[in-house]
Amino acid sequence: MSIKTNDELEKLKIIGKIVRKALDTMTLAVRVGITTSELDEIGENVVTELGAEPAPSKVYGFPGAVCISVNDEAVHGVPGSRRLCEGDLVKLDLVAAKDGFFADSAITVRVGNVSPIADALVRCAEAAFWQAMKVSRLGFRTCHIGRAIESEVRRSGFNVMPDLGGHGVGRTIHEEPSVPNFYDRTCRTKLSEGLVIAVEPIIAAGTGEGTLQRDRWTVRTTDRSLSAHFEHTVVITRGQPLLLTA
Repeated sequence: MSIKTNDELEKLKIIGKIVRKALDTMTLAVRVGITTSELDEIGENVVTELGAEPAPSKVYGFPGAVCISVNDEAVHGVPGSRRLCEGDLVKLDLVAAKDGFFADSAITVRVGNVSPIADALVRCAEAAFWQAMKVSRLGFRTCHIGRAIESEVRRSGFNVMPDLGGHGVGRTIHEEPSVPNFYDRTCRTKLSEGLVIAVEPIIAAGTGEGTLQRDRWTVRTTDRSLSAHFEHTVVITRGQPLLLTA
């Protein structure tokens, strides 16, 4: 969507803050021994207590409130009985809705002490996002965001997962335009004032290929390498991009 009124912007800011609050609360709860379903419950409680609702279950019938993916699970992990262990990387990906507006954000959290490669992977995903923000401005196109992400990821010795990327967001979870994490010449959408997009580097320590699992939700890296994910809902403005979920 593109924001056309101050009222729309204010409603997006509200749901963005709710998503941020829920992710921050979940992050503080991450520890060795906690289950992904317990984390999911924490996130859902924050969202509902603030008058919003988890969006994946509402829109797609996802069996949980928050997508929680661990280690080689890249995205859309289903919460369950799995307990987090020392050295895990857990990805918390939350979309929530309130008053007809949606916001989407994700973070990769280290569980205790992680390996050097795991730490570098998390840092790289975040760095790639911030590189993308340099071209998330008027005058650029969605392909430029992908080029910025891919360049940073490759510079660090990792790979993007090309089948997974960002998207428009606002009135529902996934909208146009597609926002790839690599330089795709066909993605020529101009970044216009008020455009709302989710920018989300999803990267892997291995080849970057992904495989959908039997649950029909979870995507793992095919080579079972570690993955990391970092995401914010972003509004394109005449100046610096506005991060609604920061």
